[in-house]
Amino acid sequence: MSGKRYYIDHKFIGDGSLAVIAGPCSLESPELGLRVAKYMKRLCDERGLLYVFKASFDKANRTSVHAWRGPGLEKGLEQLAEIKAKAGVPVLTDIHESAQAAPAGEVVDIIQIPAFLCRQTDLLVAAAKTGRVINIKKAQFLAPEDMVYAAAKCREAGNDNVMLCERGTMMGYHRLVVDMAGLVALREMGYPVVFDATHSVQRPGGLGGSSGGDYRLAFPLARAAAGVGIDVIFAETHPNPKEALSDGPNMIPLDQMAKFLDEVLAVHNLQKTFEQ
Repeated sequence: MSGKRYYIDHKFIGDGSLAVIAGPCSLESPELGLRVAKYMKRLCDERGLLYVFKASFDKANRTSVHAWRGPGLEKGLEQLAEIKAKAGVPVLTDIHESAQAAPAGEVVDIIQIPAFLCRQTDLLVAAAKTGRVINIKKAQFLAPEDMVYAAAKCREAGNDNVMLCERGTMMGYHRLVVDMAGLVALREMGYPVVFDATHSVQRPGGLGGSSGGDYRLAFPLARAAAGVGIDVIFAETHPNPKEALSDGPNMIPLDQMAKFLDEVLAVHNLQKTFEQ
């Protein structure tokens, strides 16, 4: 277990159980978001898992300037509020600018800091001031130990409700590598640890003007992370990834998410026996 626990939707993150953050990369439509949220909630309820829906209102860090970005802040938050109410699930979205923090904090349960922005002091402070739980993604260029400073910025801004997320380390070409020892380093900081299984198999810029990836690799990486010890598994999913408007190659097809959860949960439960 991590040193901290966060109470969300009548369950705890960081109490030794496994939580799930999952949803499409971006808010393509209200109908798609609601479909995914309801489906994932049912899967997680059947397994006794806390489920948090995720989707981005703006993909501000796309490879190409012409790539799909999303509905934007106002319409995106409206969609997230609708999904939260109709599916009965907590929601997560990422922010890219300090001014987005306060309006996002009025709607979402967890604010996510993108990996490339995890050293942006003003962004972290603005997120912290919302009082929401903050999921900080480790930058592809940072050592795990460096994340203590990102967490400290939130703590010194008055909010210690932080989760630390591993999503792979850049090796200088179109591939990310996951350092499993880094999960141990993150956990030793005392915060709940999130493993982002699908961005870890992304190949940034691997398709020229867009990122590639291979979602099949998310399964063994997620099992390995669960074996090391994590509090939350993060995965992007879509009913038809080939038709997705962003991150299609590394999103897990929605109809394979039951298998994905069962594999991760089985290893997670076994790993807990070594911590007792």
